[in-house]
This record gives sequence, structure tokens and C-alpha cells, in this order.
Amino acid sequence: MSQVVTVGISDLNVTKAPDVLVTYALGSCVGICLYDPSLKIAGLSHIMLPSSVQMSANASQAMKFADTAIELLVHRMEKMGAHVFRMKAKIAGGAQMFSGVNNSSLANIGQRNVVAVKQELLRLRIPILAEDTGKNYGRTLYFSAADGSMRIKSVNRGEWVW
Repeated sequence: MSQVVTVGISDLNVTKAPDVLVTYALGSCVGICLYDPSLKIAGLSHIMLPSSVQMSANASQAMKFADTAIELLVHRMEKMGAHVFRMKAKIAGGAQMFSGVNNSSLANIGQRNVVAVKQELLRLRIPILAEDTGKNYGRTLYFSAADGSMRIKSVNRGEWVW
């Protein structure tokens, strides 16, 4: 019997098949799904901001930023036996939720989050197999450790599987 493991905002978690990871409220935030298909180990991170470099972030805030959270997620998966060279990624979120805001850095935070996530995955040589990013609506993301599928639900937009 599978369990549903919730990943909060600025949070991450790792599980094995047959469990499912879920994160809610992906607006400008990005959900990063990593999967080792050989061992059916799945990891999910919900990041809020692109980079810890310009912030005075401490270790307790590592899960908030794309540049630190993804590396932490990889390490947690490796502790369970996964290997980075087998990992595949799927990403979702990065919406433009603040279109009425004049501050351009706030208005395009979703896009900046997506770019930072892609840069970090490229640096780690983890290929992105699917993405559902951008646009102007929030998402709920379900990630299955059984088969590596990413299911997206959105109010008034329906549900789809990657």
C-alpha cells in the first residue's frame, strides 16, 4: 500500500516505490522531481527562489533556493542508494503570478526560478524529461516513485500526466 508524502514550500523529501510525493501551491515556485528508475527512488523539492548567492542564507534555508535545494535533494537520494548518473528530472511551476506588479524582479520570479533550476540540473548533468512551467496559474504536483510519472492538477484547467 502506498503512502502520500507531502512536501511543503521550501521543503524536500525522498521516497521509494510505491509511495507518491505531493506538493501544493506551485505558483512562481518550482517543483523539481528527480527519479532513479533502476531503484525506483523519487525525490521532490519545492523551491521559492532562484539563488542563495544574493541572500544572506544560512544552512537552515537551503531548501528555499534552486542552487542549494537540488544538490541537497541529490545527496538525500544518494543516501538511499540512488546514483546521480541515473537520475532523470521533471519540473513544474514557475508561473507569473504577479502580473500586476510593477517591480520586474518580483513579476518575473517564476521565470527566474525555472532558469535557475535548469542551470543547476545542467550543472549536475541530470536530463529534464518533461516540464510544465510558466503561464499564469498555480499547480499541484504528484510524483510517483512507482513509475516516475508527474501528475499536475490545476483549478479550472484540469489534470495531466507527464
